[in-house]
Amino acid sequence: MNLDCERFSHEPRHCGGSANGWRSGKPRPGEPYPDDSQPRESCGIVAVIADEAARVAFFGLFALQHRGQESAGIATLDKGSIHMHKDVGLVSQVFRDQNLSALAGSIAIGHTRYSTTGKSSARNAQPFVIDTQYGPLALGHNGNIANAPALRKTLLSRGLGLMTGSDSELLAMMLAGTQGSDWIERIEAAMKEWVGAYSLVILAAEGVYAVRDPWGFRPLAWGRIDAGGFAVASETSALRVMGCSFYEEIAPGEILHFDTKGLVQRARADIDVPHAACSFEYVYFSRPDSVWNGKNIHAVRRRLGEILAEEAPAAADIVIPVPDSSIAAAIGYARQSGIPFGEGLVKNRYIGRTFIEPTKALRRQGVALKFSPLRETLEGARIVLVDDSIVRGTTTAPLVKLCRQAGAREVHLRIASPRILHPCYMGVDMGTPNELIAVGKGEDEIARLLGADSLAYLSIEGLSEAIGVKGLCRACFDGQYPIPVDEGFTKESFETERSAEASGHPETIGRGQV
Repeated sequence: MNLDCERFSHEPRHCGGSANGWRSGKPRPGEPYPDDSQPRESCGIVAVIADEAARVAFFGLFALQHRGQESAGIATLDKGSIHMHKDVGLVSQVFRDQNLSALAGSIAIGHTRYSTTGKSSARNAQPFVIDTQYGPLALGHNGNIANAPALRKTLLSRGLGLMTGSDSELLAMMLAGTQGSDWIERIEAAMKEWVGAYSLVILAAEGVYAVRDPWGFRPLAWGRIDAGGFAVASETSALRVMGCSFYEEIAPGEILHFDTKGLVQRARADIDVPHAACSFEYVYFSRPDSVWNGKNIHAVRRRLGEILAEEAPAAADIVIPVPDSSIAAAIGYARQSGIPFGEGLVKNRYIGRTFIEPTKALRRQGVALKFSPLRETLEGARIVLVDDSIVRGTTTAPLVKLCRQAGAREVHLRIASPRILHPCYMGVDMGTPNELIAVGKGEDEIARLLGADSLAYLSIEGLSEAIGVKGLCRACFDGQYPIPVDEGFTKESFETERSAEASGHPETIGRGQV
């Protein structure tokens, strides 16, 4: 296995998105201004079988950058060896022409990360590459393994060494130790031990394997590249960027094997569990031009807004969205209510992607770094401000204040999803219950805290109707988890455990530890 291209640094540099220190509300030097108001997804993954595979994978990762901004990596297979380059930062920061040229081979997998298990660091960047008794193996993972503590304990009890705090490393190590005549058999056997969300791309000497968990928590699709070859990606929008005009969604529990000749084999793991597609993919995470479970994301979001207008009308002059993920819902609300749609907030799409730390005075202004109000639209108007969700409320309250400062006479908040009352353990970082603004509060109290004249959320029934998919995970709204979860487990638990053991004080290990 050739790892000449691999780069590791023990301290993270710019991590985009959210870094772990932001929970305290103060960024570390050199990190971007925090925006912890929205939940964050775990990752985006791609696989490519084509000429110049690494470059095609780069464009696929670029199209999935919204799913993770902490680190990125690409691994390629060439003449039986795996070459890899990964580092912390955005896709455009990690890759340059020189390191892409070094990634030889016509088969590649790629990964862009936001951490939900394991710290934001180069150590936890993916893909993970290991040598196994069956040859080299590289793995990229989107999701979160709920029974990771038990799996980790089992591996450590066998004397295996683990280098990271990531649940994704556990999957790679388990595959390396699983028996079977080929990788399909090994993957099927390992899947019976994994509980949680996982869409995977796996690179081995025999080619690429694309895997989706039997619950179907996270999206995954494959397509044919018009210029020749095949691709796999977390979202169909990325497949189009990589040159695919034909695509097909990978079914829950399905395993696909590709090599340079194309799709070699497809299998389905014999695991009988209910489907549980993540509702937040439709509300917020996925790109509006993606399709999942046969549903166009933009159309679903527009329908969310229409039903919201039916459930929670408001006397107002104009409907404005919080850009960008709420635009479709605001269009739907305006269409259904008959209130004109307009732009009232302009978003700076580059904030949070800078190495320059804002001054203390600018940090106090908070959301003004990210949004600017249009006084011509807002002055004297009664507005319906449509947002996709409220998690902590740390952006919503300043947004309402911005609108009032720009002259809005009334601000009526309408949220195109139900109240978020429970954390997610399937790959979405929403924080803990005491960080969720809706926990223990009614709509009137939340409206007062946010400075709005009124507030209304979409009902859970309205959410389900708009999405129109059977087998939907709504656990963050209703607390009905489709799998067993350990509510004490946090994303840095493995690092905490390792530090406590090294210090000789294992009693300092927090709740949820093995």
